[in-house]
Amino acid sequence: MNAGLRAAWLHPAFIGFRDALKLPAWVVGLGMIGVGSLARDVGYPVEAAVLSTVLVWAGPSQVLFFASVAAGAAWSAIALAIGFASLRFLPMTIALLPLLRRPGQGVGMQLLLSHFVAVTSWTEALRRLPPLPPEQRPAYFLGFANALIAASALCTYVGFHLAGAVPAPVAAGLLCLSPIFFIASLTAGARGFGDGVAIFLGLALAPVASRVVGGGFDLLAGGLVGGSVAFALQRWRRRARKAGA
Repeated sequence: MNAGLRAAWLHPAFIGFRDALKLPAWVVGLGMIGVGSLARDVGYPVEAAVLSTVLVWAGPSQVLFFASVAAGAAWSAIALAIGFASLRFLPMTIALLPLLRRPGQGVGMQLLLSHFVAVTSWTEALRRLPPLPPEQRPAYFLGFANALIAASALCTYVGFHLAGAVPAPVAAGLLCLSPIFFIASLTAGARGFGDGVAIFLGLALAPVASRVVGGGFDLLAGGLVGGSVAFALQRWRRRARKAGA
């Protein structure tokens, strides 16, 4: 990579890293304190706890993993459960990749970018990437997401060594910081009527889908129904405006 191309990548990556450290990285990281504590409670070393954050990169899936290990579940069942819990990332990745694609980008780079798709990186990317020049978006996203992972790995390490010192309700509350930040960021990034309706329906349908569907598919079902209704309403509203114009 020549000096000019390296600079074109490093500058937006540094800005993304810096922007994440202003707040989002620490919101995500504080939620990982509970993951570190849980890993120690089930007898895993600190290296495994930190590695799970770097490789799995999903707090709920990590909690599911360590809790299942503690319960003595079969490895095949654990893998299947985590796979189902991670299905939510598929539509998120499909929605985000068009913002990150650029001419000449290979499949390997797209797979690498997909690894960094998580709740916070996805919501913040949808809000931050559109104003950027397309050629800067992959580097910015990688810098932003790596800052999230770095802070999360650090907080996982801290949580492991704080196990027993942090009350269980506090650790559980820290895990809720990421979803709260996700909703706030998603609301801040809403760009129209359809986005607002989708967010409202997603929140309203969550308890219904949990009771009716359950089994890890409730978020997908609620999102599919709420998003479809919001999309239909948005199209109807546009047609009504054109007809009245």
